[in-house]
Formats: sequence, structure tokens, C-alpha cells
Amino acid sequence: MNLPEEAAARGPFWRRGGRLHVESVPLEAIAARHGTPCYVYSRAALESRFREFTAALAGRDHLLCYAMKANSNLAVLDVFARLGAGFDIVSGGELARALAAGADPRRIVFSGVGKSEAEMRAALAAGIGCFNVESAAELERLDRVAGAAGKRAPVSLRVNPDVDAKTHPYISTGLKENKFGIAHGEALGLYREAARRPNLELVGIDCHIGSQITEVAPYLEAVDRILALHDRLVAEGIALAHLDFGGGFGIRYRDEAPPPIAAFVAGILDRVGDRPVKLMFEPGRWLVGNAGILLTRVEYLKRGADRDFAIVDAAMNDLMRPALYDAWHDIVPVAPRDGPVRRYEVVGPVCESGDFLGHARELALAEGDLLAVLSAGAYGMSMSSNYNTRPRAAEVLVDGETVHLARERETVPMLYALERRLPG
Repeated sequence: MNLPEEAAARGPFWRRGGRLHVESVPLEAIAARHGTPCYVYSRAALESRFREFTAALAGRDHLLCYAMKANSNLAVLDVFARLGAGFDIVSGGELARALAAGADPRRIVFSGVGKSEAEMRAALAAGIGCFNVESAAELERLDRVAGAAGKRAPVSLRVNPDVDAKTHPYISTGLKENKFGIAHGEALGLYREAARRPNLELVGIDCHIGSQITEVAPYLEAVDRILALHDRLVAEGIALAHLDFGGGFGIRYRDEAPPPIAAFVAGILDRVGDRPVKLMFEPGRWLVGNAGILLTRVEYLKRGADRDFAIVDAAMNDLMRPALYDAWHDIVPVAPRDGPVRRYEVVGPVCESGDFLGHARELALAEGDLLAVLSAGAYGMSMSSNYNTRPRAAEVLVDGETVHLARERETVPMLYALERRLPG
């Protein structure tokens, strides 16, 4: 990726004198203060993306519920809460995080296929806006839990439209063979059943067909099927307050060319027409993916018979996407270096052959150099682990000239603080 050199209309990541900055702060200064590996996020980038999406919906009743599984750092959540965002959660832990970050519980939707009774009780007590129910068994459980709590649970059924999102099979969620949602052909009957249950209040329809979607056509095909179901429900006297079309909007990692969000939204608005419903979306990656980078340092350069290796201090436990999906992230030097360019396997210290951040990258490097792994704001830290007893990275959020430590780096004693040796 060619990052702009001191351009007037620069994005959040740019170069001055060849050196990479985030907003007004050089990444070298962040590494010196907070060490590596380190996730770095731009507040300006987060806010810009949110406002771009809301601008496309101007004039329509709407709510953006940030899919916090993409990046659940409290500082990131706080930015979106201040902008009036809702939150799409998939666990009781995410509910607690959202509330700790100042989220309005009435703007929280609870998705996920395996909600426990404890999670349902916590969400009902918090007064969340909607449960996105994903099965008949879950509907029955929620009715029982709500009744025991003396509450009516607001419900939207997540309908699986059997649409191919044309994305990686691990992140495709809208086909009939996927575990998510209720089959389109069964949804009408389940809505009728839900309408008869005294402890449930039907408020909407939910749909989500996958992640990293870079074509409009599959999305609009799903919209058409959801609207047909909506109209059938209205004809039967089941009025709904909102239509939730999910998220999954793709970003550029390498050479993808996803349409602007306005193109997605325009097609949806055209199809929805004048139906008197609130429009809801659950963007995650689209809001945060290109707002963050993973900062890492070269530990060793290793010459091999067939390949050369740049061994860095970040690993697959820090950024799982390359090992899990064979995903591409651009990797660029933080500071320029004169010298021969070589083709490197950029790998980490974890004891797995699948521990890599990038294959065959053309770089001029020396030991100690800083590298930036780009487009790492989504599904980076949120999917990280302590494999090999490695403390997880620090996270910082940059706001203009100010660097906020959003998460302290873990220490090794923290990793076994809850464990116990055998007695005797």
C-alpha cells in the first residue's frame, strides 16, 4: 500500500520524511513508549467511517449497531457510544463491555446462536433493545426466562435467506447449511408462534449473510427476501418496528474494490421504499478494519536455502487472520531503509509452521526495524490468545497529537494468576 507523503488530504496513516505516522504521532514514538507488539488505532478514522455510514442514511430513521466482536476495546467502544451508536453483541461478556463503555442498553441487540439462560437474564435486566433469536429452541427458552423474570423480551428473528455472500467459507453465514439463523422457509411459522407467546414482543427481522462482502448483488438479494417476509407478516397483522440488515461490508486489504457504503445503502433504500420501519445495520470490520495497525519489530533476519525469513516479535497469537484464513495484510516499514530488497517470509516466534503474518514480501530490512501490519483494526486483538504463554499486546488510541493507552500490555504472571499448583 502506498501511504501518502505529507498530503494535505491525508488519511490517518501517512508519512513525513518517509516515516510513518498515525494522525500527528510518529509510530516510532509509540513503539519507544509502549513497546511492541502494539495495536494502534486512529480516533479520526473511527469517527470518519461512522459518519460516512450515517450520512448515507440521512433522512431515514436508522440505527448503526457496531458489531463489537470485531474490536471490543473499551476506548473504541467509547468512541462509538459518544457518536450515538448502538452495539451488536454475541455474549454476556460483550454486554458487560458495552455497558462499561457507556452504551445505551436500549441500543443493544443480542445476536449469537448459543445464548445461555444467565446471558438472557442479564440482558433482560439491563433492558436491551432486542434479542436476535436464531432458533425455535432459543425462542422457547427466552419466553420461559422472560416469564420467570416478569418481563417481555423484545425479539427479532434472525432469518437465514440462503444467499451466497461470495466470501471466505469460514465467514459466510447466510447459506442454509450454516449454523446461523432460521431458515427462510420456516420463519413465517416461527413468527406466528412467537406472536402467541405472552412473554415475547416481536419488534423486527434480522439478517446477516456473511463478512467481508465486496459485491452489492448478494446483499440486495437477501434484502429482497427479507422484505417479502416483512410484507407477508404485515398482511397477517404482525407489525414490526425495524428491519436489521446486518453488516459484513467489505474493506480493502490488498486489491479488493468494495463499493462505497453509499452504494450498498442506496440499493437498500430503493428496495425498502416508504415502508414505515427503522433501518438497522451491524457493521464491524467496515468501521474499524482500516482504522488500526499492528506495530511489530524485526528480531532476526534468517537466510534459508529456499526462503529468507524476517522473524518479528508479533505472532499468530497476536494476529490470527493470516494463519486462520490465509488472509493478506500489507506489511510496510515504519521508516525507510536504503539497501537491497529481499523477499521475506514475515513470521513470528510461535512454535507452529502456520505462524506467519505475510508470505513473500519484498522488503529492505535490518534487525531492529519496525514494521506496520496494516488493516489490523478488526479481528486482531479481539481474536488474540496467550498461546505459548505469550502476553497479549498493548493497545493505544491516537487522537490528534495525544496517545491514549487503551490497554496495558499483559505480563507473564497475569497469565497464570488464576491457576493453582497441586497440593503437597
